[in-house]
Amino acid sequence: MSELTTVLPYRSKRALDISVAAIALVLASPVMGVIAIVVWLTSPGPAIYRAARAGQNGTRFTLYKFRSMRTTPGAVGSLITAAGDDRITRIGMVLRATKLDELPQLVNVVRGEMSIVGPRPEDPSYVSRYTDEQRRILAWRPGLTSPASIEYRHEEVILQSAPDLESAYAEIADAKLRLDLDYFPTSSLRSDLAIMMKTLRSIFT
Repeated sequence: MSELTTVLPYRSKRALDISVAAIALVLASPVMGVIAIVVWLTSPGPAIYRAARAGQNGTRFTLYKFRSMRTTPGAVGSLITAAGDDRITRIGMVLRATKLDELPQLVNVVRGEMSIVGPRPEDPSYVSRYTDEQRRILAWRPGLTSPASIEYRHEEVILQSAPDLESAYAEIADAKLRLDLDYFPTSSLRSDLAIMMKTLRSIFT
């Protein structure tokens, strides 16, 4: 049993996840339909991007996002994306800025691979570099938002001016892990709801 479940029982958190994700999917489905069509019409390739991520206990799963980058051979590059990256499409810039590209992850939540509030899932290649202390984050189901997600909402803008992208990303990743490891061991239903509200405010403001 993870430290989280001692504060917020699994069934309670799972019930919250399903309720919020199901309602959000119903409300957002018209918008998601329009986004999918626009992405498909404005650049070659599928509307949905699928990425391998490390989930709870390190179990791999497929994360869904609206595709925001080009799929042409010349678009292949680093796993790290900074603002102004030439691979990002015009509609992709809007989706990333508004976080609308993350909407398909509501399906991941319904499937039980993610939670509404949880540490953001990372690429397995980066997870393999975690220290023993950092690997504690894998005890919790990854989520759509967390304290680190709010604090580093403009991460791509920060990375844009970094002289060394890999080093800058590593520093940010370490800081984000510290924030989330401080939060989740003592999280509760009330604190999770507060994180959801802060996330909404950060998106709309």
